[in-house]
Amino acid sequence: MQKTSSRLLALLSLLQTHRDWSGEALAGRLEVTSRTVRRDIDRLRGLGYPITTVKGPDGGYRLEAGARMPPLLFDDDQAVALAVALQTAATGTAVAEDAARALATLRQVMPPRLRHRIDLLRVTAVRPPAAGDNPEVDPQVLMELSRVIHARQELRLDYTPDSGTSVGAPRRVQPHHLVAWRHRWYLVAFDLGREGWRTFRVDRIRPRTPAGPRFTPRELPGGDVSTFITSRFRGNDGTTTDWPCRGEVVLHLPAADVAPFAQDAVVEELGPQRCRLTLGSWSWTALAATLGHFDTDIDVIGPPQLTAAFAGLAARYARAAEPRTGPPR
Repeated sequence: MQKTSSRLLALLSLLQTHRDWSGEALAGRLEVTSRTVRRDIDRLRGLGYPITTVKGPDGGYRLEAGARMPPLLFDDDQAVALAVALQTAATGTAVAEDAARALATLRQVMPPRLRHRIDLLRVTAVRPPAAGDNPEVDPQVLMELSRVIHARQELRLDYTPDSGTSVGAPRRVQPHHLVAWRHRWYLVAFDLGREGWRTFRVDRIRPRTPAGPRFTPRELPGGDVSTFITSRFRGNDGTTTDWPCRGEVVLHLPAADVAPFAQDAVVEELGPQRCRLTLGSWSWTALAATLGHFDTDIDVIGPPQLTAAFAGLAARYARAAEPRTGPPR
């Protein structure tokens, strides 16, 4: 049988899985009697852990949130995952300092074997260079947006669509989700004034107070936020994650040279110096321009719209390459 201290830690680890445990199930997992489980529960309560008794035919226990934070228990894999997440968050974000301090606190209480693993695991999250249009997000704005989403309250906000554009009239929206997409925060909301779903960059939002009335959430196009946001950034209506324009070509390059730069494309090897590439984009012109980045001969398989886009780009580039004798028109 486990020693009392080891058994208490094992019991606490089970209770932290955010589910109700019957006394019989806990006794079975710990290989003790139900009476021992009841005594151990009382010991944990004495240490400050808010464990409530669940009513029902079999009874049970649940670890609740308390008025203060008691000591937490992480297994090895959880501790490593938390350290990785904190290292990632501590790079160029609005919560960088807090994340760094939390990581230092976590490291101090780790046993030497785990601390060594963390010290070997150095994670650097590289963010795109700041270009004026990628400012940090105010944590207070994130908290306010999170609050109204949870409360299902309408929100009035001032929004600057583009740099240098005037704010205009306040927008009234039903906020649904906060989304992190490619190093930026977005609010997914139903715009009541424009009667449609919109994505708002959070760094351009200034919430107005007080918040509006409660609302019943609408069904998000596509069924979930991942499908919706991926679809919108691919130029679709929010219901499908596929690109609106998808073409197929043969590149005169080895598949191994193309694959590292193909992103979500499908690459099929056709021979030592040829491969088939199926790729999507938000427009045919953008798709043709993307394929031109491979700097090789291209055979278009289809569709005809992609061939036409290549022809249009070729004519445009030919005009750009013509020598000019006078001032730009």
